[in-house]
Amino acid sequence: MARVIGQVDETKTEAILDAALALFSEKGALASMEAIARRAGVSRQTLYNRFPSKVEIGRALAARRSDAISTPLRTGGDPETVLTAMAAGMLEKLCGKEAGASMRGVALMSPSDPELAQAIYQAGPAEGLRRLSAWLAEQDGKGLLRIPDPDAAAEMFSGMVLGHGHLRGVLGVPHPAFDLGVRAAEAARRFLRAFAA
Repeated sequence: MARVIGQVDETKTEAILDAALALFSEKGALASMEAIARRAGVSRQTLYNRFPSKVEIGRALAARRSDAISTPLRTGGDPETVLTAMAAGMLEKLCGKEAGASMRGVALMSPSDPELAQAIYQAGPAEGLRRLSAWLAEQDGKGLLRIPDPDAAAEMFSGMVLGHGHLRGVLGVPHPAFDLGVRAAEAARRFLRAFAA
């Protein structure tokens, strides 16, 4: 089926984001727009039509990751089910095969391209915290949890789930063996115990 004129081919957008993720992991801020287009198999014009700069690509990559991790918050399930699923998603992303390289790439580019680093943080981790905070405030409003400071609680939950995982990822230190499902469920249960209504 032919594309309608003006319709965006999403497979090209995904190819661009996948190529950028790989190149940012390998080269940090030195990854060029031309190299991203080449690796994605698209023209430079196609790349620039979708993403005018590396900042926009970084923002899109972080938003894609944040959307995937925060999906459980939109399911309407009970707090334990939702938080367990969110914790599992966070741990899967943290322990994925390219996660460490991706974190090192962002860390490498931060000093030389602070605008890109800020865009990635705001569209990814900070947006995830905002969504979790809003969901926690909702649970407080329903009387399911007692959360006087949802922003602080969202950071606490993330810290409980990830522990030193980000540090290991940035440093390239292997994660100790653990059962992802058990860890996710335990973090959710302990968090809910601390903020029980």
